[in-house]
Amino acid sequence: MSTNEMNIREEQNGSVSFANDVVATIAGLATVEIEGVAGMSGGFSGGLAELLGRKNLTKGVKVEVGKEECAIDVFIVVDYGVEIPKISAKIQASVKKAVETMTGLRVIETNVHIQGVRILKEDSEEGKRVH
Repeated sequence: MSTNEMNIREEQNGSVSFANDVVATIAGLATVEIEGVAGMSGGFSGGLAELLGRKNLTKGVKVEVGKEECAIDVFIVVDYGVEIPKISAKIQASVKKAVETMTGLRVIETNVHIQGVRILKEDSEEGKRVH
């Protein structure tokens, strides 16, 4: 299902519809809020994971939406040194809570795809961390 499609839910007083990009944006924001997530990944460019900023959150998220449930895949880059199983569990819980609260859809699965690791180097002269 492409991210441009609409999801229509029949409610008691009428119907509610939202673009799949809405679900992708909610999931992306819930993901980047987790400490240790360097950002969303937009795929591979020249063999390296392309790190996306907050403006392109939907490019790092794939959603499949049904009438009452959805499945979400998030593609991320993590900071070096984070415990990947712990950060993945936090992302899954955060995405599930945000999407279910804001849309009413039941999240049946949230798959976390680690596309790269951001290594921060310390600038020895100034003592500052740089990318």
